[in-house]
Order: sequence, then structure tokens, then C-alpha cells
Amino acid sequence: MEKGYLALVFHAHLPFVRHPEYPDFLEENWFFEAITETYIPLLKVFQQLIEDKISYRVTINLSPPLLSMFQDSLLQQRYLKKIENLIELAEKETQRTRWMPEFHDLAQMYLDHFRFCHYFFAEKNRCDLTNAFRQLEETGNVEIITCAATHGYLPLMLNPTAVRAQIKLAVQYHYQTLGRFPRGIWIPECGYYPGLDEILRGEGLRYFFTDAHGILHASPRPKYGVFAPLYCSSGVAAFGRDLESSKQVWSANEGYPGDYNYREFYRDIGYDLEYDYIRPHLPANGLRAFTGLKYFRITGKTMDKQPYNIWAGRERAAVHAGNFMFNREQQIQYLASVLDRKPIIVSPYDAELFGHWWFEGPYWLDYLIRKITYDQNTIKLITPSDYLEVYPRNQVSTPSMSSWGYKGYNEVWLEGSNDWIYRHLHKVADRMVELAQYFPHADGDLRRALNQAAREVLLLQSSDWAFIMKTGTMVDYAVKRTKTHINRFNTLYDQIKYNSIDPDYLRQVEEKDNIFPDLSYQIYNPSYSSFEPLPEVAAAQV
Repeated sequence: MEKGYLALVFHAHLPFVRHPEYPDFLEENWFFEAITETYIPLLKVFQQLIEDKISYRVTINLSPPLLSMFQDSLLQQRYLKKIENLIELAEKETQRTRWMPEFHDLAQMYLDHFRFCHYFFAEKNRCDLTNAFRQLEETGNVEIITCAATHGYLPLMLNPTAVRAQIKLAVQYHYQTLGRFPRGIWIPECGYYPGLDEILRGEGLRYFFTDAHGILHASPRPKYGVFAPLYCSSGVAAFGRDLESSKQVWSANEGYPGDYNYREFYRDIGYDLEYDYIRPHLPANGLRAFTGLKYFRITGKTMDKQPYNIWAGRERAAVHAGNFMFNREQQIQYLASVLDRKPIIVSPYDAELFGHWWFEGPYWLDYLIRKITYDQNTIKLITPSDYLEVYPRNQVSTPSMSSWGYKGYNEVWLEGSNDWIYRHLHKVADRMVELAQYFPHADGDLRRALNQAAREVLLLQSSDWAFIMKTGTMVDYAVKRTKTHINRFNTLYDQIKYNSIDPDYLRQVEEKDNIFPDLSYQIYNPSYSSFEPLPEVAAAQV
């Protein structure tokens, strides 16, 4: 009999990047790389475990922008073109390295993987990975939860109707896409503020996650720390992130991904090989870029990198999986000895860490689940929904404002590099609420323009743009996207207010920013009816 529980939570999100006005767009590669290096490898792991009759429970958050991109026909076709180009490159590499034994096996590994990705994407799932995730949830091994509609950073939204619109649309779109209402939500960046849970409850959500200090600084003080959920006064449960298990995986210096035997992320043939050879496989602008073919291991803090050994990397992943399990066993055994209930350890990670940043991550996860199944009896994998069924009664307390960003609060998304955006975010949100109230029953071109104005507000609110400005990578793109959505909204606002809608302009913007095709602008009307939660997902009484 288990002594405690482990909740593995994977947050899968990318900003909505789609540019039909260009034949090839560099930033779309974020999505294509994540499909090849993270989403398909993780799906492969989860599906193989099921085929091997291994029962497990994990939680996956699929953000609405990611789901929307999965289903976009333009991006689907562009991914096919991308993976076919990578297959061609890998075939060239198997020939170029045939007399280089230290690299040839790696080239063959990449070729096999790219061919599998093509088969998995195009043939098995008909170019829509939503199907694969939906089928995975239907097995009962995975619980899929939602996120805010465009990953907006909610604590910095001043208009409560704008916050509610982010949540309401997310729940609606999740149901439209996956065929069931989500029980939980990953609030973007774990950005919680007191009162947000009331909005979550109004949309039928049972639980959310905060960083550790969001729970530890709750009022009144939590009896079980982060090792049991709290109920907010609304009845919605808050689960806190466990710092120890997170650090072991997240930290590049102290965590597993920094092991010298693992593959080096930054050393890529897109930068290493002769330009004329690699040029057909680079973006249309001709600039050198990552291809995904990487032949070296981390080696150490040196520029003299050694060739990557596939089997040594996988062996280290197995060792680290065993170490992670051992540490969780020790942690749970101690907690079980001092608590009067079985503890839950919540370990959330960005899904893109696995495979993309940490190449061996999917192998580590596979080994970990198998080891938990066969090599111990202290830990049981669980989802937050499962835990609330085991322990339906929990302490009532109010979590503190918090995030999982640098220093734990708002600094990442509100500082010198990005603070200029907020006067615009607040203004367009207020104006969108104004429009929704002034035109409660629009139709025809007016309704289309109002719907598109709502899309521009939502895309502007994505936390990714402020984050990119802070981190200093691809800043020009983030600034351009922010200004573009501001300008498009203001243009539509003026056209709507002065009854001068330009059909050609509206059609062009609809084609470019086509997220949420069934969106209704009425979500910005404060009187718009809230979602009525189903009995089984209604907030628990405490």
C-alpha cells in the first residue's frame, strides 16, 4: 500500500504564431521544433506505456493557442514541409558521416526519428495531434486540463471582465476541441491573486496550481504545507508546487539536465557545417539556425565538446530516474510519518523541457514511470482530481498573490523592458467591454468585426510578449506583435464606432489572426451568462 502520491504535471504552451502573409516565417519554427522534439516524443512514451499495459496517471495542460495551432491547416502543411526537409537533411548526413563512426549512429538516429515523426503526424493522426491527446485521455491514464485562453498574465489585468473572458473562452474551447470540460486549470505562470478562484469556480473549474509560496503564505497558515491542497473560500482547490522535486529536474546547474553525458543543446550542425551545404535547410532569410541535428554532449564548461553517445545518455537518464524515485520515496516516507494523511507531491514542468531543451527527458520520464510501477510500493502516481476524490475535505484558506517567475511575483512581466505595454492592454480591454455592452446583439459584418476585435485583445494579452522582452531574445518580434495587435484593435474599434467597417481590411485581419474561429465577442459583456458547472465538476463543499 502506497504511503503518498506523486502528481506529475506537464504544461504545454506556445504563443499563437502564424503568418500566412509570408511563405516561410522564422518564429513558426518554435511550433515545428516543439512537435518534433517534445510533443511527438512524449506521446510516443505515453502510448508505449499503455501498449505495455503499464497503468499510470499524469496531468497535461494543453493551452488553447497550442490546440489552435495543432488544428490549423496552414501550420499543418508547413510542418509537413518542415519534417520532409529534415528527413532530406538527415539522409544527407547519414551519407556524409558514413566514415565518421562517432557521428554516423547519431545521424541515423535523427533520420529514424524524423521518419517516425512524419508517419505519426501525417498518417497515424492525419496531421492533427489533438487526436492523439484526445485518445490518450480516453485511456484513463492522462487528465488534460486547460489554461487561460491566450496565456494572459492574469494578476496584471485590471478589468475583471477581461480576466473572466480569458477563463470562459478557455473552458469553452477545451470542450469544443477535446469533447469534455476541464476539471482543472494551469493559470499562466502560476499567476494567482486572491479572488481569481471565484472566477474559476464560475466557469466550472475545480482546481489550479500555485508556486510553493502561494500556499505557504496563505491565510490562515496551511496545516500540511504544500503537501495537501487548500480550498479557497469559493471551494476551488489550490495545489502548491514542490520545490525539491522541481529543482532536481529544472535546474541546469544542480538538476539532471546539466549532466555532462547529456546532449548539448546549443551545438547544432546549422551553425557548424559549411554554409552552402546547410543552406537548403535553413530559413528563407538564409540566416543560420538550429536544425535539431546535434552531435555533441555537454562535456563540461568548455568549448571543446566531445561527441554525444546515445547509450551513455540513456543510461544516465535511467540512473537519474532511479534517483528521482528514491528521493521521492524518502520524502514521502518522512511526510507520512509526521502527517495524518497521505501527502501529495506536486511536480509541474514545462512540457518543452522534455526532448527540446533536455533531449533525454522523454527517456527519463519513461524510465521513471516504469520504475514507479515495478520497483517500489511507496509512491502512487495521481492527478489532482484523483486526490480530491481520496480527500474531499481540505483546509479552507486564501493563497497569497504569487507566480513561479523570477522572485516569485510580477517582476518578469512588469519591469523596465515591458512596462510600456500595460496602458495599452488596459485601454483595449476596457474598450472591448464597452463595445460588447453597446452592441449586445450584432450580426453580419458588425458581428465579424466585433469578434475580430476580441481576438486582437486576446492575442495582445499573451504573457509571452512581455516575457520575451524581459529575456532579451527575439525582442523585435515580441514588440512588433504587441504593436500590431494594438493597431489592429484600434482600427477595428474606430470602424465599429463610426459605422465604417472596411470589408477588405476585416477579411485580411481575419485571415492573419484566425485563432478561435467560433469566438463570440459577447464574452466581454459583463452580463454574459457564466458557464454552469456540471455536478461532477462543481466546486466541492467544505
